[in-house]
Amino acid sequence: MKRATMVQPSSTFVNINKKNLWVSLAIAVLSLCFVPINVSASVRRHPPQQHHLSRKPSPKLRFGRNGEFKILQVADMHYADGKTTPCEDVLPSQVDGCSDLNTTAFIHRMIEAEKPNFIIFTGDNIYGFDSKDSAKSMDAAFAPAIAARIPWAAVLGNHDQEGTLSREGVMKHIVGLNHTLSQFNPSEFHVIDGFGNYNLEVGGVEGSGFVNKSILNLYFLDSGDYSTVPAIPGYGWIKPSQQLWFQRTSAKLRRAYMSPPNAQKSSAPGLVYFHIPLPEVASFDSTNFTGVRQEGIGSASVNSGFFTTLVEAGDVKAVFTGHDHVNDFCGQLTGIQLCYGGGFGYHAYGKAGWPRRARVVVASLEKTEEGGWGTVKSIKTWKRLDDKHLTAIDGEVLWSKKHTGKVE
Repeated sequence: MKRATMVQPSSTFVNINKKNLWVSLAIAVLSLCFVPINVSASVRRHPPQQHHLSRKPSPKLRFGRNGEFKILQVADMHYADGKTTPCEDVLPSQVDGCSDLNTTAFIHRMIEAEKPNFIIFTGDNIYGFDSKDSAKSMDAAFAPAIAARIPWAAVLGNHDQEGTLSREGVMKHIVGLNHTLSQFNPSEFHVIDGFGNYNLEVGGVEGSGFVNKSILNLYFLDSGDYSTVPAIPGYGWIKPSQQLWFQRTSAKLRRAYMSPPNAQKSSAPGLVYFHIPLPEVASFDSTNFTGVRQEGIGSASVNSGFFTTLVEAGDVKAVFTGHDHVNDFCGQLTGIQLCYGGGFGYHAYGKAGWPRRARVVVASLEKTEEGGWGTVKSIKTWKRLDDKHLTAIDGEVLWSKKHTGKVE
């Protein structure tokens, strides 16, 4: 359904309408020619600086002894001030006492039920405009992951920076929190658009032949907030500098995976996380996706070509975004699954009677002839609803060495 028909967050801030504001190809191409390749909107507002923050060595992510690596995606918490922050778009019977604390409780329930190896927050982690103190809001939003001592990471959405901290300041705060593997930006790139472009490697099972090799690669990017190019309305997009970083990183990981020991014949599978969906998501309809589409696709109004970059790299099997809270589907295009997390937070617009939800992704390893664990065999997903039973729905195989399709 259209954004205009929905109850908006309780503030005087007017969001840019999520309509597909497509401009003509000629104008788009001409306008993109004037987008600086190496300087982001945030960097243009502030002189280019190096902010590769010093941090303690991060624990290495790796598959468990059960041959699985489980990821919990939390999309669009829109956290503000805790118990004083009201819920949006819930049933009349749910209004009294409903607040940000319902979001916190949902995360705790998901952690207890799924026991993930890793949690990724895919933007709009806080709703900056309604937050009195952005730092305190973030501390509260990420508190369940921190308390559980589970490794976690975050990327930025379009609302995180609307409070007492700039976009740069928000990411600086995130990377300083406990148990996070979030990174400010890649150290090898002196200037790169946005804040929070980084990758994480997932090693094989301890004691296996792949213990020192990344067999699952995770990419995180800052998809921006709003366009700063006057001729291009709407939301931001992933810029050429970020795409160049992704290409180089993917190529480097491919070389490592195909090198001794245990040299492989192709790339390790990759998963990509950012906030604003790609324009290609609009190509799906109810005949070729799993889940629901209940509002327009809130992508940028121009196509930066990042999907083509992903296809050319050859390793990415799925992309996970948020942003459109009442869309929760996955659809495959040119061998890549494009998936929504589904709206998680209670101080975010939603649909009364349609439960908040979270996406779970599990990568599973194949057995070797010797009985040990080898490389990734399949990647599956499902969602859980914040109802009485944390109901699991829409299980499907996103990728496997043999096929993709619904889980039997």
